[in-house]
Amino acid sequence: MAAGPWGWGAAAALLLLLLLLLALLLGGARRLRRHYATGGARASPRGRAAAARADGVRALLVTAHPDDEAMFFAPTVLGLGRAGGRAAVLCCSAGNYYNQGEIRKKELEQSCFLLGIPASDVTIIDHRDLLDNPAVEWDAQLLSAFVLKHIEANNINLVVTFDAGGVSGHANHISLYTALRNLHSERRLPEGCHVLVLESVNLFRKYISILDVPFSCLLPRDVLFVLTEEETERARRAMQCHRSQLLWFRHIYMLFSRYMMVNSLRLL
Repeated sequence: MAAGPWGWGAAAALLLLLLLLLALLLGGARRLRRHYATGGARASPRGRAAAARADGVRALLVTAHPDDEAMFFAPTVLGLGRAGGRAAVLCCSAGNYYNQGEIRKKELEQSCFLLGIPASDVTIIDHRDLLDNPAVEWDAQLLSAFVLKHIEANNINLVVTFDAGGVSGHANHISLYTALRNLHSERRLPEGCHVLVLESVNLFRKYISILDVPFSCLLPRDVLFVLTEEETERARRAMQCHRSQLLWFRHIYMLFSRYMMVNSLRLL
């Protein structure tokens, strides 16, 4: 049955209203992005000691696999660097699930170089009990020992890693959170060393790109990093260094994931 003139008119009006709403949201998101991106790290009163002033920060990014630093944490690394902080990377596996470990080690160094981290500040743990496997939870005590040794040897005062959701639910990611949570709760970290964990968001927020900026600005968090357009492009170039991992769906991820431009983090 053909729709009457009023039916088509109502549908067109609704579509126009939706497009107008989307344009308003997009415009607001861009304004918020410019405001937050040029202001450095935005921290709650609780988070200021950890990252509001980054000029004295010696941060350690603890990741599970080569590409985590670009795929998930680029806003934190670039945001800290913009504010004068220094970041190092401790990658807890070589990412050898498909026997590409040696290739991925080189890709990690290339990516970190673009993010402002020299090869001398990139450490890869290639241990037989810390194998890249999405179904395996790593031993928390073993991880804790590696991480604590690295913190103490390098005078680290800020550790950044995944939260309990691991962003993607990957068991290796969640193992890192467990190890850091144990170190923190057992008071084994050096005095003044803080731990920030990257917020896992729902699937809708994860893939709405710049439209997640208002949510990230308004919802509770301790530290927020938002990248400029130029910095976001730099983050994408860093991700492109991981050529062995650039399957078709990761190209879509780079275009639409909020983690390529926004990191919201909480203190343990």
